[in-house]
Amino acid sequence: MPVKKILYAAFILFCTTKCFAQGTIEKKSRLTDKVTEKFYVLKDNEQIKDGTYQAFYKRKIPIAVGHYTKGKKTGLWYFYNINSALFQVYNYDKDSLRYEAREDTTSNFRYLIDKELSYADKVTKPIKAGGRYYGYLPYLGLYQTPFDPYYYGTSDCVAIIELLISPMGRLANYKVRVFSEGLEFDQTVTMDLNLFKEEDRKFIPATYNGQPVLSRIIIRCQVTKGGGLDFFR
Repeated sequence: MPVKKILYAAFILFCTTKCFAQGTIEKKSRLTDKVTEKFYVLKDNEQIKDGTYQAFYKRKIPIAVGHYTKGKKTGLWYFYNINSALFQVYNYDKDSLRYEAREDTTSNFRYLIDKELSYADKVTKPIKAGGRYYGYLPYLGLYQTPFDPYYYGTSDCVAIIELLISPMGRLANYKVRVFSEGLEFDQTVTMDLNLFKEEDRKFIPATYNGQPVLSRIIIRCQVTKGGGLDFFR
């Protein structure tokens, strides 16, 4: 059976298993305008997640499925795009990548390293646990345009996120450039890294011939009507 079908079957089985663990209660919250999450927390400490976790796009399309054990992600987590295609499987017990979908030329992600490459060189890109949709939601949620998007409109606005990833797999810098020829607007903002949670600063670093190297992740986004950022469809 193909890997995708096996993982999808595992996902269905996982989703149909409800968490009835003693001492937990179900919670729901909104991550973005289009993404909601459902999870369980301890009754005696609602800050600690414990049990099944699910995130949904437009309330019905699962984009993340996994499990928390006393506040920590454990076991295998499955991450999907908004079309229900499997993006990634990550093993949090071993802190290792289990599966990553291939990325084609239509992707809005680009990766750079400061090296001159030859055909003999072996290069791997930086990777974020959570896949190329759910994993990057925290980096879209912090920016807000300085102009009124309702008044000016955003149809011709483009946003470029640049993440600098150290050889140690740490987020070293985060910039957002928003520009629009129609509005004659072009601004680059460097965001405060202290706004991110510890897990949002962690990546699998890029490698060059087997050695970790400094890299950049470039993400082309659109500006929403609310003045925030979203992935291009």
